[in-house]
Amino acid sequence: MKEKTATSTPTEGRDQGMMIFSYLLAGIGLYGGLGWLGDHFWQTSFLLPIGMILGMAISIYLVIKRYGSAT
Repeated sequence: MKEKTATSTPTEGRDQGMMIFSYLLAGIGLYGGLGWLGDHFWQTSFLLPIGMILGMAISIYLVIKRYGSAT
């Protein structure tokens, strides 16, 4: 019987990469969408870019928080 090793398989790395990519897309989409709604209802034009930048920053923070530790 083979023992499990501490190394990750290529599919695990791909799965983590896809999770990180989905975090980034979801952050931009969610906060960009909230910015778009704010622009629509308040007749402004600056909330969409602010929402997208804020979403990207929050997503990057969450990715670093979740995947940044080398344990």
